[in-house]
Amino acid sequence: MAEVVSTEPVPAALNTAGAAPLQLLSVTKRFRQGDSVVEAVRDVSLTIEQGEFVAIMGASGSGKSTLLHVSAGLTSADEGKVLVEGYDLSRWSDRKLTQFRRRRIGLVFQAFNLVPTLTAEENILLPAYTDGHSELSATLDPLLDRLGISQRRKHRPDALSGGEQQRVALARALITQPALILADEPTGSLDSVTGQSICQLLKDLCEQEKRTIAVVTHEPSVAIWAKRVLVMKDGQLIQDFPTSDFQDTEALASHYQHVVNTTS
Repeated sequence: MAEVVSTEPVPAALNTAGAAPLQLLSVTKRFRQGDSVVEAVRDVSLTIEQGEFVAIMGASGSGKSTLLHVSAGLTSADEGKVLVEGYDLSRWSDRKLTQFRRRRIGLVFQAFNLVPTLTAEENILLPAYTDGHSELSATLDPLLDRLGISQRRKHRPDALSGGEQQRVALARALITQPALILADEPTGSLDSVTGQSICQLLKDLCEQEKRTIAVVTHEPSVAIWAKRVLVMKDGQLIQDFPTSDFQDTEALASHYQHVVNTTS
């Protein structure tokens, strides 16, 4: 039976129906490696509510980055459903999915992924311009101020520090007022002090602006900033716990190692 592709319009603004920004229902993702098939994500179900800041932890190869890519619609699930604001990503064509992702999902990566020939301002506005929005100064100026990069708006990436480049990347993810921010190791290319400043910024965005944020990380020092930690191992979600249970990074790291080492 042929797959039915949705003809509903791609939303340009926040869904007011009360659906969670992200819900995964029994999601599995497989990859072929030679003659074998690897389940990078195995039967994962989770919900991230409006205004939550969630960290997804796991060692290299645990499936955490694949989970983020599936959640963003960058790769499709082989089984299960991915719902963003209640919209089933599998029911859209590639063109509509790209449009939806541009409007409703903000992506931040370890390598910044800025266009080297564009200024900071042009990099930030690129996804909005691609989607047909030409007048965003009312949104851009407060965002630049909020992220502390107003004075760097005309600089190209090679004239910015790593922390400034990541703030530009974060501004680019925020410019369309998305339902969900997904960040893959956003502090991985930064020194510890700059990395912690980015974590503080993410926490402030969550608490003060009710942004919904999921960060993939293997660092307890990053995860401690979140409200909730999801632990992955061998493609499975093995534990979900609040960071409020731990008084500091060391306590969280100890618990994380215990969970990983004792769960088969």
